[in-house]
Amino acid sequence: MSDSLKNAPLYERIYAVVRQIPPGKVATYGQIAAIVGGRCQARTVGYALSALPFGHDVPWQRVINRLGKVSPHDGSENSPRQQSMLEAEGVYFDPLTDRTDLEKFGWSGPDWAWLEEHGFKLH
Repeated sequence: MSDSLKNAPLYERIYAVVRQIPPGKVATYGQIAAIVGGRCQARTVGYALSALPFGHDVPWQRVINRLGKVSPHDGSENSPRQQSMLEAEGVYFDPLTDRTDLEKFGWSGPDWAWLEEHGFKLH
């Protein structure tokens, strides 16, 4: 893949952004969709992460819902696993609400230089 993701398939653009989320930080589905832009929506980000093949390098666990919670996955054991993975990275979830503090653990997004270099629109 070239450095610019401007013309890359939508899922590849989503994965590239998610790869930028550092350990110990989380982003929301909607936040990733806004960074990717175009016709990307929060639900699309969820579909893209669900479609990841085995052995990928995308830190899918770092994407949560807008409430600061891990979204349940129908028929999947990934929700408790996802929260455990995040806790192992230092993300704290309130035991009463299962929410994390997005002010404290939320990712501010990729830096402007990365966005520009990879062909994302600067907002």
